[in-house]
Amino acid sequence: SKRRPARRAVSGARRRKAAATAVRASGTLTYVFGSLPLQLGSFVLGLPLAAVTSLFPPTRPLESGVARWLCGVEADRLAYGPARTTGEKARTAAWFVLHLGIGGIVAGMSLAVPPFAVVLILLPFVPALREARTDLPGLLDHAWGLALAPVAGAALLVALAGCAAGCGALLARWAPVLLGPSPEDRIAAAEARAADLAVRNRLARELHDSLGHALSAVGLQASAARRVLDTDPEFVREALAAIEDTTRRAVGELDAVLGVLRDGDAPGTAPAPTLAADLDGLLRRTRAGGRRVRATVAADPAALPPPVSREAYRIVQEGLGNALRHAGGRVTVALRIDVVDDHLRITVENPLGEARAPRPGGGHGLRGIADRARLLGGAVEAGAADGVWRLHVRLPLKGSA
Repeated sequence: SKRRPARRAVSGARRRKAAATAVRASGTLTYVFGSLPLQLGSFVLGLPLAAVTSLFPPTRPLESGVARWLCGVEADRLAYGPARTTGEKARTAAWFVLHLGIGGIVAGMSLAVPPFAVVLILLPFVPALREARTDLPGLLDHAWGLALAPVAGAALLVALAGCAAGCGALLARWAPVLLGPSPEDRIAAAEARAADLAVRNRLARELHDSLGHALSAVGLQASAARRVLDTDPEFVREALAAIEDTTRRAVGELDAVLGVLRDGDAPGTAPAPTLAADLDGLLRRTRAGGRRVRATVAADPAALPPPVSREAYRIVQEGLGNALRHAGGRVTVALRIDVVDDHLRITVENPLGEARAPRPGGGHGLRGIADRARLLGGAVEAGAADGVWRLHVRLPLKGSA
Protein backbone atom coordinates (compact mmCIF):
# COMPACT_ATOMS: atom_id res chain seq x y z
CA SER A 1 0.00 0.00 0.00
CA LYS A 2 2.94 2.34 0.61
CA ARG A 3 4.27 1.70 -2.95
CA ARG A 4 1.08 2.82 -4.72
CA PRO A 5 1.38 6.55 -3.87
CA ALA A 6 5.05 6.43 -4.97
CA ARG A 7 4.11 4.90 -8.36
CA ARG A 8 1.36 7.48 -8.80
CA ALA A 9 3.84 10.28 -8.08
CA VAL A 10 6.34 8.95 -10.65
CA SER A 11 3.61 8.52 -13.28
CA GLY A 12 2.32 12.03 -12.67
CA ALA A 13 5.80 13.47 -13.01
CA ARG A 14 6.27 11.71 -16.35
CA ARG A 15 2.96 13.03 -17.63
CA ARG A 16 3.83 16.55 -16.57
CA LYS A 17 7.24 16.29 -18.24
CA ALA A 18 5.69 14.98 -21.48
CA ALA A 19 3.11 17.76 -21.43
CA ALA A 20 5.81 20.37 -20.89
CA THR A 21 7.83 18.92 -23.76
CA ALA A 22 4.79 19.00 -26.04
CA VAL A 23 4.10 22.61 -25.09
CA ARG A 24 7.70 23.60 -25.84
CA ALA A 25 7.64 21.75 -29.19
CA SER A 26 4.35 23.39 -30.08
CA GLY A 27 5.77 26.78 -29.22
CA THR A 28 8.89 26.08 -31.27
CA LEU A 29 6.83 25.01 -34.31
CA THR A 30 4.62 28.04 -33.92
CA TYR A 31 7.72 30.22 -33.73
CA VAL A 32 9.25 28.61 -36.87
CA PHE A 33 6.10 28.92 -38.96
CA GLY A 34 5.67 32.49 -37.83
CA SER A 35 9.23 33.55 -38.73
CA LEU A 36 10.12 34.15 -42.37
CA PRO A 37 13.91 33.90 -41.83
CA LEU A 38 13.53 30.53 -40.10
CA GLN A 39 11.29 29.29 -42.89
CA LEU A 40 13.82 30.32 -45.53
CA GLY A 41 16.63 28.75 -43.50
CA SER A 42 14.73 25.48 -43.24
CA PHE A 43 14.08 25.59 -46.98
CA VAL A 44 17.77 26.14 -47.75
CA LEU A 45 18.81 23.31 -45.42
CA GLY A 46 16.34 20.95 -47.09
CA LEU A 47 17.63 21.55 -50.64
CA PRO A 48 20.81 19.44 -50.26
CA LEU A 49 18.67 16.56 -49.04
CA ALA A 50 16.51 16.91 -52.14
CA ALA A 51 19.65 16.88 -54.28
CA VAL A 52 20.28 13.28 -53.22
CA THR A 53 17.17 12.17 -55.10
CA SER A 54 18.60 13.64 -58.31
CA LEU A 55 21.21 10.88 -58.38
CA PHE A 56 18.61 8.30 -59.42
CA PRO A 57 18.80 7.43 -63.18
CA PRO A 58 15.31 8.69 -64.20
CA THR A 59 15.99 12.19 -62.86
CA ARG A 60 17.90 13.61 -65.83
CA PRO A 61 15.45 12.40 -68.52
CA LEU A 62 12.50 13.73 -66.50
CA GLU A 63 14.18 17.09 -65.83
CA SER A 64 15.19 17.38 -69.49
CA GLY A 65 11.55 16.91 -70.49
CA VAL A 66 10.51 19.56 -67.97
CA ALA A 67 13.10 22.01 -69.29
CA ARG A 68 12.03 21.35 -72.85
CA TRP A 69 8.30 21.82 -72.33
CA LEU A 70 8.24 24.49 -69.61
CA CYS A 71 11.33 26.52 -70.50
CA GLY A 72 11.18 26.17 -74.28
CA VAL A 73 14.69 24.71 -74.61
CA GLU A 74 15.46 23.00 -77.94
CA ALA A 75 15.47 19.22 -77.73
CA ASP A 76 18.93 18.82 -79.29
CA ARG A 77 20.50 20.94 -76.51
CA LEU A 78 19.44 18.51 -73.78
CA ALA A 79 20.51 14.98 -72.86
CA TYR A 80 17.72 12.44 -72.36
CA GLY A 81 19.76 9.49 -71.16
CA PRO A 82 20.52 8.68 -67.51
CA ALA A 83 23.54 10.39 -65.97
CA ARG A 84 26.46 7.95 -66.02
CA THR A 85 29.64 9.78 -65.07
CA THR A 86 30.33 11.68 -61.85
CA GLY A 87 30.35 14.97 -63.71
CA GLU A 88 26.95 14.31 -65.28
CA LYS A 89 25.48 13.36 -61.90
CA ALA A 90 26.91 16.49 -60.29
CA ARG A 91 25.48 18.73 -63.02
CA THR A 92 22.10 17.00 -62.73
CA ALA A 93 22.12 17.51 -58.96
CA ALA A 94 23.01 21.19 -59.40
CA TRP A 95 20.12 21.66 -61.82
CA PHE A 96 17.73 19.83 -59.49
CA VAL A 97 18.68 22.10 -56.57
CA LEU A 98 18.40 25.21 -58.77
CA HIS A 99 15.04 24.06 -60.13
CA LEU A 100 13.59 23.27 -56.70
CA GLY A 101 15.04 26.40 -55.10
CA ILE A 102 13.72 28.83 -57.69
CA GLY A 103 10.45 26.91 -57.96
CA GLY A 104 9.93 27.00 -54.19
CA ILE A 105 10.63 30.73 -53.94
CA VAL A 106 8.35 31.61 -56.86
CA ALA A 107 5.63 29.30 -55.51
CA GLY A 108 5.81 30.92 -52.07
CA MET A 109 5.66 34.39 -53.60
CA SER A 110 2.74 33.35 -55.78
CA LEU A 111 0.82 32.25 -52.68
CA ALA A 112 1.62 35.27 -50.50
CA VAL A 113 1.90 38.27 -52.83
CA PRO A 114 -1.43 38.20 -54.76
CA PRO A 115 -3.72 38.21 -51.66
CA PHE A 116 -1.71 41.02 -50.05
CA ALA A 117 -1.68 42.98 -53.31
CA VAL A 118 -5.48 42.61 -53.66
CA VAL A 119 -5.94 43.86 -50.09
CA LEU A 120 -3.79 46.92 -50.87
CA ILE A 121 -5.75 47.65 -54.03
CA LEU A 122 -9.14 47.38 -52.26
CA LEU A 123 -8.08 49.04 -49.02
CA PRO A 124 -9.09 52.66 -49.90
CA PHE A 125 -12.47 51.50 -51.20
CA VAL A 126 -13.46 48.95 -48.50
CA PRO A 127 -13.42 50.48 -44.96
CA ALA A 128 -14.18 47.08 -43.43
CA LEU A 129 -10.72 45.88 -44.48
CA ARG A 130 -9.05 48.73 -42.60
CA GLU A 131 -11.05 47.97 -39.49
CA ALA A 132 -10.52 44.19 -39.64
CA ARG A 133 -6.79 44.19 -40.38
CA THR A 134 -4.76 45.26 -37.37
CA ASP A 135 -1.41 44.08 -38.80
CA LEU A 136 -1.26 46.60 -41.66
CA PRO A 137 1.79 48.90 -41.88
CA GLY A 138 1.52 52.18 -40.04
CA LEU A 139 2.00 54.13 -43.25
CA LEU A 140 -1.53 53.17 -44.28
CA ASP A 141 -2.91 55.23 -41.39
CA HIS A 142 -2.00 58.38 -43.32
CA ALA A 143 -4.15 59.66 -46.16
CA TRP A 144 -1.27 59.70 -48.65
CA GLY A 145 -0.28 56.16 -47.75
CA LEU A 146 -3.85 54.98 -48.19
CA ALA A 147 -4.01 56.72 -51.59
CA LEU A 148 -0.81 54.99 -52.76
CA ALA A 149 -1.92 51.54 -51.55
CA PRO A 150 -3.55 50.54 -54.90
CA VAL A 151 -0.42 51.62 -56.75
CA ALA A 152 1.73 49.55 -54.41
CA GLY A 153 -0.59 46.54 -54.86
CA ALA A 154 -0.42 46.77 -58.66
CA ALA A 155 3.36 47.20 -58.49
CA LEU A 156 3.62 44.03 -56.38
CA LEU A 157 1.67 42.05 -58.99
CA VAL A 158 3.86 43.39 -61.81
CA ALA A 159 6.99 42.62 -59.79
CA LEU A 160 5.76 39.07 -59.17
CA ALA A 161 5.14 38.53 -62.88
CA GLY A 162 8.57 39.95 -63.74
CA CYS A 163 10.25 37.78 -61.12
CA ALA A 164 8.55 34.65 -62.45
CA ALA A 165 9.54 35.53 -66.04
CA GLY A 166 13.13 36.26 -64.99
CA CYS A 167 13.40 32.97 -63.10
CA GLY A 168 12.05 31.13 -66.14
CA ALA A 169 14.64 32.82 -68.37
CA LEU A 170 17.37 31.91 -65.87
CA LEU A 171 16.32 28.26 -65.87
CA ALA A 172 16.12 28.22 -69.68
CA ARG A 173 19.66 29.60 -69.84
CA TRP A 174 21.15 27.13 -67.39
CA ALA A 175 19.26 24.04 -68.54
CA PRO A 176 21.54 23.34 -71.56
CA VAL A 177 24.61 23.91 -69.36
CA LEU A 178 23.56 21.54 -66.57
CA LEU A 179 21.35 19.09 -68.48
CA GLY A 180 23.04 19.29 -71.87
CA PRO A 181 24.96 16.40 -73.42
CA SER A 182 28.48 15.82 -72.18
CA PRO A 183 31.46 15.86 -74.57
CA GLU A 184 31.24 12.07 -74.72
CA ASP A 185 27.56 12.29 -75.69
CA ARG A 186 28.35 14.87 -78.38
CA ILE A 187 31.14 12.73 -79.79
CA ALA A 188 28.88 9.65 -79.86
CA ALA A 189 26.10 11.63 -81.58
CA ALA A 190 28.56 13.08 -84.11
CA GLU A 191 29.93 9.61 -84.86
CA ALA A 192 26.40 8.27 -85.33
CA ARG A 193 25.54 11.12 -87.70
CA ALA A 194 28.81 10.64 -89.58
CA ALA A 195 28.16 6.91 -89.95
CA ASP A 196 24.62 7.57 -91.19
CA LEU A 197 25.89 10.18 -93.64
CA ALA A 198 28.59 7.81 -94.88
CA VAL A 199 25.97 5.13 -95.58
CA ARG A 200 23.76 7.64 -97.37
CA ASN A 201 26.67 8.89 -99.48
CA ARG A 202 27.68 5.33 -100.29
CA LEU A 203 24.18 4.44 -101.48
CA ALA A 204 23.92 7.69 -103.42
CA ARG A 205 27.22 7.00 -105.20
CA GLU A 206 26.24 3.45 -106.06
CA LEU A 207 22.83 4.43 -107.40
CA HIS A 208 24.23 7.36 -109.37
CA ASP A 209 27.12 5.42 -110.88
CA SER A 210 25.20 2.25 -111.72
CA LEU A 211 21.77 3.48 -112.70
CA GLY A 212 22.93 6.86 -114.00
CA HIS A 213 25.48 5.31 -116.31
CA ALA A 214 23.10 2.58 -117.40
CA LEU A 215 20.34 5.03 -118.31
CA SER A 216 22.79 7.30 -120.13
CA ALA A 217 24.23 4.36 -122.07
CA VAL A 218 20.77 3.04 -122.95
CA GLY A 219 19.72 6.50 -124.15
CA LEU A 220 22.82 6.86 -126.33
CA GLN A 221 22.47 3.35 -127.75
CA ALA A 222 18.76 3.82 -128.53
CA SER A 223 19.46 7.19 -130.16
CA ALA A 224 22.21 5.71 -132.35
CA ALA A 225 20.00 2.77 -133.35
CA ARG A 226 17.12 5.08 -134.28
CA ARG A 227 19.32 7.13 -136.60
CA VAL A 228 20.52 4.10 -138.64
CA LEU A 229 17.38 1.99 -138.31
CA ASP A 230 16.79 1.87 -142.10
CA THR A 231 20.39 1.83 -143.30
CA ASP A 232 22.36 -0.40 -140.92
CA PRO A 233 20.26 -3.24 -139.45
CA GLU A 234 23.38 -5.01 -138.15
CA PHE A 235 24.34 -2.01 -136.02
CA VAL A 236 20.78 -1.78 -134.73
CA ARG A 237 20.90 -5.42 -133.62
CA GLU A 238 24.19 -4.78 -131.81
CA ALA A 239 22.73 -1.68 -130.13
CA LEU A 240 19.63 -3.56 -129.00
CA ALA A 241 21.79 -6.38 -127.63
CA ALA A 242 23.87 -3.81 -125.76
CA ILE A 243 20.70 -2.22 -124.36
CA GLU A 244 19.51 -5.62 -123.17
CA ASP A 245 22.87 -6.37 -121.54
CA THR A 246 23.06 -2.92 -119.96
CA THR A 247 19.58 -3.09 -118.45
CA ARG A 248 20.19 -6.62 -117.14
CA ARG A 249 23.37 -5.52 -115.42
CA ALA A 250 21.67 -2.39 -114.08
CA VAL A 251 18.92 -4.49 -112.51
CA GLY A 252 21.53 -6.72 -110.88
CA GLU A 253 23.46 -3.75 -109.51
CA LEU A 254 20.24 -2.15 -108.28
CA ASP A 255 19.44 -5.37 -106.40
CA ALA A 256 22.89 -5.27 -104.81
CA VAL A 257 22.42 -1.64 -103.69
CA LEU A 258 18.95 -2.38 -102.32
CA GLY A 259 20.42 -5.33 -100.43
CA VAL A 260 22.83 -2.92 -98.72
CA LEU A 261 19.92 -0.59 -97.96
CA ARG A 262 17.80 -3.38 -96.46
CA ASP A 263 20.44 -5.35 -94.61
CA GLY A 264 23.10 -2.81 -93.69
CA ASP A 265 26.42 -4.12 -94.94
CA ALA A 266 25.02 -7.40 -96.23
CA PRO A 267 25.82 -7.83 -99.93
CA GLY A 268 23.08 -8.18 -102.49
CA THR A 269 22.60 -11.09 -104.84
CA ALA A 270 24.79 -9.58 -107.57
CA PRO A 271 28.55 -9.16 -107.01
CA ALA A 272 30.00 -5.68 -107.36
CA PRO A 273 31.63 -5.13 -110.79
CA THR A 274 35.41 -4.91 -110.92
CA LEU A 275 37.96 -3.61 -113.37
CA ALA A 276 39.37 -7.10 -113.88
CA ALA A 277 36.06 -8.79 -114.74
CA ASP A 278 33.93 -6.05 -116.27
CA LEU A 279 36.14 -3.51 -118.08
CA ASP A 280 35.84 -5.24 -121.46
CA GLY A 281 32.06 -5.39 -121.19
CA LEU A 282 31.90 -1.72 -120.22
CA LEU A 283 33.94 -0.71 -123.26
CA ARG A 284 31.87 -2.93 -125.54
CA ARG A 285 28.56 -1.52 -124.34
CA THR A 286 29.86 2.03 -124.61
CA ARG A 287 31.04 1.51 -128.20
CA ALA A 288 27.74 -0.17 -129.09
CA GLY A 289 26.10 3.23 -128.82
CA GLY A 290 28.24 4.58 -131.65
CA ARG A 291 30.74 6.31 -129.36
CA ARG A 292 34.43 6.12 -130.14
CA VAL A 293 36.59 5.09 -127.19
CA ARG A 294 40.34 4.51 -127.45
CA ALA A 295 41.42 2.47 -124.46
CA THR A 296 45.02 1.83 -123.41
CA VAL A 297 45.40 -0.59 -120.51
CA ALA A 298 49.03 -0.79 -119.41
CA ALA A 299 48.30 -2.58 -116.15
CA ASP A 300 47.07 -6.05 -115.25
CA PRO A 301 43.56 -5.56 -113.76
CA ALA A 302 43.67 -9.05 -112.27
CA ALA A 303 46.66 -8.07 -110.11
CA LEU A 304 44.88 -5.14 -108.48
CA PRO A 305 43.65 -5.36 -104.89
CA PRO A 306 39.88 -6.02 -104.83
CA PRO A 307 38.91 -2.64 -103.30
CA VAL A 308 40.99 -0.79 -105.89
CA SER A 309 39.55 -2.90 -108.70
CA ARG A 310 35.96 -2.20 -107.58
CA GLU A 311 36.39 1.53 -107.10
CA ALA A 312 38.47 1.86 -110.28
CA TYR A 313 35.67 0.28 -112.31
CA ARG A 314 33.16 2.80 -110.96
CA ILE A 315 35.57 5.66 -111.64
CA VAL A 316 36.14 4.52 -115.23
CA GLN A 317 32.39 4.02 -115.67
CA GLU A 318 31.56 7.51 -114.44
CA GLY A 319 34.47 9.10 -116.32
CA LEU A 320 33.36 7.58 -119.63
CA GLY A 321 29.75 8.50 -118.95
CA ASN A 322 30.62 12.13 -118.24
CA ALA A 323 32.85 12.36 -121.29
CA LEU A 324 30.24 10.89 -123.62
CA ARG A 325 27.45 13.08 -122.23
CA HIS A 326 29.41 16.31 -122.58
CA ALA A 327 31.71 15.67 -125.54
CA GLY A 328 29.15 14.78 -128.20
CA GLY A 329 29.04 11.83 -130.54
CA ARG A 330 31.80 12.69 -133.01
CA VAL A 331 34.78 13.00 -130.70
CA THR A 332 37.04 10.22 -129.54
CA VAL A 333 37.39 9.61 -125.82
CA ALA A 334 40.82 8.44 -124.69
CA LEU A 335 41.07 6.14 -121.68
CA ARG A 336 44.42 5.14 -120.22
CA ILE A 337 44.99 2.85 -117.22
CA ASP A 338 48.52 2.21 -115.95
CA VAL A 339 50.55 1.72 -112.78
CA VAL A 340 53.26 4.21 -111.78
CA ASP A 341 55.06 4.33 -108.40
CA ASP A 342 52.68 1.86 -106.74
CA HIS A 343 49.70 3.94 -107.82
CA LEU A 344 46.99 3.01 -110.28
CA ARG A 345 46.47 5.93 -112.66
CA ILE A 346 43.24 6.44 -114.58
CA THR A 347 43.08 9.18 -117.20
CA VAL A 348 40.04 10.05 -119.31
CA GLU A 349 40.42 12.77 -121.96
CA ASN A 350 38.17 14.19 -124.64
CA PRO A 351 38.37 17.30 -126.81
CA LEU A 352 35.82 19.92 -125.83
CA GLY A 353 34.98 20.93 -129.39
CA GLU A 354 31.56 22.55 -129.41
CA ALA A 355 30.45 20.83 -126.24
CA ARG A 356 30.40 22.81 -123.04
CA ALA A 357 32.66 21.85 -120.17
CA PRO A 358 31.10 20.64 -116.93
CA ARG A 359 30.38 23.38 -114.43
CA PRO A 360 33.15 24.32 -111.96
CA GLY A 361 33.38 21.85 -109.14
CA GLY A 362 31.63 19.16 -111.14
CA GLY A 363 28.26 17.57 -110.60
CA HIS A 364 27.32 14.50 -108.61
CA GLY A 365 29.53 12.27 -110.77
CA LEU A 366 32.76 14.15 -110.11
CA ARG A 367 31.95 14.40 -106.40
CA GLY A 368 31.35 10.65 -106.34
CA ILE A 369 34.70 10.03 -108.06
CA ALA A 370 36.44 12.28 -105.53
CA ASP A 371 34.75 10.45 -102.64
CA ARG A 372 35.82 7.05 -103.95
CA ALA A 373 39.41 8.18 -104.46
CA ARG A 374 39.55 9.81 -101.03
CA LEU A 375 38.32 6.65 -99.30
CA LEU A 376 41.30 4.79 -100.78
CA GLY A 377 43.76 7.59 -100.01
CA GLY A 378 43.97 8.74 -103.62
CA ALA A 379 43.62 12.05 -105.42
CA VAL A 380 41.56 13.44 -108.30
CA GLU A 381 42.29 16.21 -110.78
CA ALA A 382 39.63 17.34 -113.25
CA GLY A 383 39.39 20.36 -115.51
CA ALA A 384 39.72 21.82 -119.00
CA ALA A 385 43.04 22.93 -120.48
CA ASP A 386 44.05 23.63 -124.11
CA GLY A 387 40.66 22.56 -125.44
CA VAL A 388 40.77 19.17 -123.70
CA TRP A 389 38.77 18.01 -120.72
CA ARG A 390 40.91 15.75 -118.55
CA LEU A 391 40.06 13.54 -115.58
CA HIS A 392 43.11 12.15 -113.80
CA VAL A 393 42.80 9.82 -110.78
CA ARG A 394 45.59 8.26 -108.67
CA LEU A 395 44.79 5.32 -106.38
CA PRO A 396 47.45 3.81 -104.06
CA LEU A 397 47.91 0.06 -104.40
CA LYS A 398 49.56 -0.47 -101.02
CA GLY A 399 47.44 -0.37 -97.89
CA SER A 400 44.19 -0.46 -99.88
CA ALA A 401 42.82 -3.61 -98.33
